[in-house]
Amino acid sequence: MRKMLKIGIWLVSIIFILLIIFFCYLFLGSAPKQEKIVWGIDFSQMQAESLKLNWKQAYLAVLDDLNAKNIKLHTQWDWVEGKKDYYFFDDIDWQINQAKQRGAKIIYVVGIKTGRWPECHMPSWTNGLSKEQQQNELLKYIKEVVLRYKDNSTISDWQVENEPFFVFGECPSWYYSDKNFLKKEVDLVKSFDSTRQVIVSDSGEQSMWFSPAKIGDKVGITMYREVWFHIIDGIGFNLDYFLPPVSYSRKAQIINKIFKKDVICIELQAEPWAEEPFNKISLEEQEKTMNLDRFQKNVEYAKETGLDTFYFWGAEWWYWLKTTQNKPEIWNEVKVLFQTN
Repeated sequence: MRKMLKIGIWLVSIIFILLIIFFCYLFLGSAPKQEKIVWGIDFSQMQAESLKLNWKQAYLAVLDDLNAKNIKLHTQWDWVEGKKDYYFFDDIDWQINQAKQRGAKIIYVVGIKTGRWPECHMPSWTNGLSKEQQQNELLKYIKEVVLRYKDNSTISDWQVENEPFFVFGECPSWYYSDKNFLKKEVDLVKSFDSTRQVIVSDSGEQSMWFSPAKIGDKVGITMYREVWFHIIDGIGFNLDYFLPPVSYSRKAQIINKIFKKDVICIELQAEPWAEEPFNKISLEEQEKTMNLDRFQKNVEYAKETGLDTFYFWGAEWWYWLKTTQNKPEIWNEVKVLFQTN
């Protein structure tokens, strides 16, 4: 009995020491600085319209005024296939063609959960279908998208789903529980287009990124500094993530060592995150979680993570600030950043 107790104490001590070593590795030190950083923009037509903007003007301003050369295009299944088997690609065609004319590259996000509330964008005609029927219809839609754009050189990568392992948003009951369906989606994309890498993304702060690394060719992560932490309806608080920037570099090193996969930031916070959607709160309230000072700090923080690619989340909001609130400061800051990079 005493011998077993000694063995137990020894094992606990070893585990404790290993945890300390891992903690030090993950959170202490600094990441190597990247000589060249690729900056990009996330763009959502739906988000621009929700801010009552002329979405085409906003998109062209991103391309022409900011001179963005890397765009992550968020598309919604319910917007493309609002009626079963009738596909409306005109707006997406236009966005891709405009990018092509300017030599910009696009990461195309496809799936059911593709970003922006309610996160999962299911056509209303899928309501009442069984799980298998919904999944089959989604696979048909993905096939249509890939076949339409696989020969377009403007598409640099596919991203299948948006943070599919991070439980957030209004999604069908099977979405997070069916662990095999995401791989079916990725395999389908690769079966029709083997020339491009498929990005699978996850929360940058609340994950070790193993799940996307197992399935995707490249790991996409988010990077948020201040978020609204929801407890129950009407109750929550603003949470400042305390993670040191080196933690991203160290996790990326682990992913590269184990899976031989690259890690990029496909969503760098550059807009407010409050209890309500920011188009429903005052400008004063919006600026509590994002303003020029916070934006500049986020950029410097990103540079210290050791990653070399970042896509800003919030361009529609900057354009709204610039054109409707006479506050072009963040827009102009991005413009200078892109010019000097």
